This record gives sequence, C-alpha cells and structure tokens, in this order.
Amino acid sequence: MARNRVLAAAGIALLTLAAGLITTSATGAPGASGAPGASATTEGCGKAPALTSGTRTITSSGKSRTYILSIPDGYDRNRPHRVVFGFHWLSGTANDVATGQTVQRDVWSYYGLKRLAGSSTIFVAPQGFNNGWANNGGEDITLVDDIVRQLDAGLCVDTTQRFATGFSYGGAMSYSVACSRPTVFRAVAVIAGGVLSGCAGGTQPIAYLGIHGLRDSVLNISGGRSMRDRFVRNNGCAAQNPPEPSQGSLTHRGTTYTGCRDGYPVRWVAFDEGHIAAPQDNAPGDSGTRTWAPEETWRFFTQFAGTGPDPTSTTTTTTTTTTTTPGEPQPGACRVSATVNAWGNGLTAELAITNTGTTQVQGWSLEFALPAGQVITSGWNASYAPSSGRVTARDAGYNAAIPPGGKVSIGYQVTHGGDAAPPSGFSLNGAACTMG
Repeated sequence: MARNRVLAAAGIALLTLAAGLITTSATGAPGASGAPGASATTEGCGKAPALTSGTRTITSSGKSRTYILSIPDGYDRNRPHRVVFGFHWLSGTANDVATGQTVQRDVWSYYGLKRLAGSSTIFVAPQGFNNGWANNGGEDITLVDDIVRQLDAGLCVDTTQRFATGFSYGGAMSYSVACSRPTVFRAVAVIAGGVLSGCAGGTQPIAYLGIHGLRDSVLNISGGRSMRDRFVRNNGCAAQNPPEPSQGSLTHRGTTYTGCRDGYPVRWVAFDEGHIAAPQDNAPGDSGTRTWAPEETWRFFTQFAGTGPDPTSTTTTTTTTTTTTPGEPQPGACRVSATVNAWGNGLTAELAITNTGTTQVQGWSLEFALPAGQVITSGWNASYAPSSGRVTARDAGYNAAIPPGGKVSIGYQVTHGGDAAPPSGFSLNGAACTMG
C-alpha cells in the first residue's frame, strides 16, 4: 500500500480542484428501495443465476467498463442476498480489492469483508478510469446504477441491503454514492476519504460510518470530520465532538452518535496512524489479520439485516399484552443456522437466530458450544463470553427484540488448531433451539 499512498499524495491537489467541477444527476437511478423498510426482492430471485463470478464487461454512458463480481459459494436463488460494492483507491485496481493482495491476499479481500460474509453477500469491485474515480459528468455514479440494474435482473438481491465502502479515492466514491444514491444504498463506510468524486444531492439521510487516521497527510482528518458532519445533520443526530485517541497511542476510538433518526445511525472511528486502509492497534502500518476495520464495517452493515424501521417516522409506539422484566431475557422457541467460512487456522461464523415462537423475544442470550481449540478473537452484533468452550452471546441492545418469525444475525471470528467445525448445542434464553 505504500506505493499507492505516495501516488495518492502526489495527485491529491489536482483531484480536490477537479472535484468542484463534478455534477451527478439524480435521474436514471435504480428503484429507490435501499431505504429502511421490509426486505424487497429482485426479478432475479427464483431463477437460475444469469451472472457468474469473474471480471465482467458492461456498457455505461456509451463506454466499455468492467467490474469483478463475486457470487458466494452456496448461492441460493430463493434467498435475497446482501450486496457490497468495494471501490479501489487511486492507482489501485478492482483486482486489488477483490484479492486483498496489497495487504494480505484473501484475508483482506474486499477490505476484509469477504471472509466475514459466508454465503450471505454478493461482492462487486468496479474498475475506475485511470485507476481513479474522477466521476466526470457523473459517469461513475451511472456505472454504479448500471451494475445495480444488472445484478437485480440476474441475481436474487435484497434491495434494502446494498452497501458501499472504499479507501482514499474509493472512500471518496463511497461518499459520492451516499450523496447521490441514499435511497438505493442502505449504508456506506468511508475509509480515509475526501470529497474527490463529487457530492450531488447530499441532503438526504443514509447510515454513515467514517474511519480516518489522525496523522493522515494525504486526506486530512479535518475533511473526514466535515464529510461525517454532513450526515450527522442529514440523519438528525445530536451534534458532538466525539473523543479521538491521542497521537502516539496507536489505538482507535469509535463513537456512535445519539439522537439520530431511526434506522440512520452515524458512527465515527478515529485511529492514531496515517493514510492507511487496514490499521491495527499497538503497531504501525496495515495488517490483514490484526486490523479491526473489517469488523467495524461488517458490524455496521449487518445491524440492518432482517430489520427495517419505517422511513417516514422517527418514533414508533407499540402496545402489547406481554409483560417482561427489563434486562431479563425472555424464553422463546428458536432455530439457529450457522455458516462457517474457514481459512488456515482461522474462521468466521455467522449465526442466524430465528424466533419460531408466537410471542416477541425481548432481550436475549444465546448459548452454544465451540469445538475444542476454537477461541473467539472478535465478534459483531453481540457480546461474547467466555471466548472458548460453552459461550454465551448477549444482544447488543439495538437488536434485543426478535418478533415472531423475525431473525437476528450475529457473528464472530476465531482461531483454531485444525477443527473448523461449526458450533453446536444452541439454546436461547434457556430454551433449546433447533438447527437449520
């Protein structure tokens, strides 16, 4: 990544000047269904996939463009899939994003998200002109629109679960998507980005995660704060100056804003390093295995799985006849499915918890047994203790309620000594769960 950072620094002034000339039309966008709401499927559902993994060519704005498509193993034509766009940095390529080769091959594929996704997600890595995202006349946003349409027609996609992320120029492109297509994409994660690809529109809410280095000498963190604050305002969050780590600490600090409109969170993560994409704590430079950034991004994206607040309302009033004790998990029938993605001596597991009962679960703890030798190193959408043996995962607050027929997805990463089997023996709030 060092070579790419030097090239980025050399070109940044020209890019910043050019960004002021970019305009992007809001017309021609795919169906506006990325906003919160019930899962919406596409015409590709229930059919044999019309697309295959690999490098694909598409005509967009009268020009030949390419993107790399990664369809998960075990793709289910009847299951709507999440879609994640990963945009490359200046002088980077779609192949760099798809392989993760500039940091750690495979482990950092799609900014480290692919190894966390199991079979849940379709990944897309578009290729920018001149290995950048100048977005002249909005042509790169149009490319995104055209790819979205192609995916919707050929694959089974959940249109409420589209996401975008990228580093540096890729972060700028993700920011442009947030401004221009807030009703097509559910959330973005902008890593060390700047306003280089334009911001047409930029007045509507979208879930926003910003990650930026304190000592970034290519795209200063002050610009990242300004980009973040646009969506703090758009999302109706309470203004604040979130705490950031001290210089020299080689740590990171994250803050989730309060008061945001339901379904439109803003999270800010500052770290003590420079213009890098895979920061780690207590050590300088990028690391594919030790970086915390993929888990931050994945946790932010997957908090929306299977849920969707009413986009026209910020307050929901519910009346029920069930009495619960605050903070005390309530029993309920359940089903758990486990999807494992293993490599070397590590793996990720995604657990889908379905409430098969007739009453809402309000507050939950899921117990399960890890195979011998597996040790949890990180997790998302739940807290986990202990890290081995018989583990209890507890809700994260925002996902405490599981309505009848509803589903919550959680996950974790482990190291292991050779046994990559999934967990077993699930029970929810003390009641045994079925598997499947």
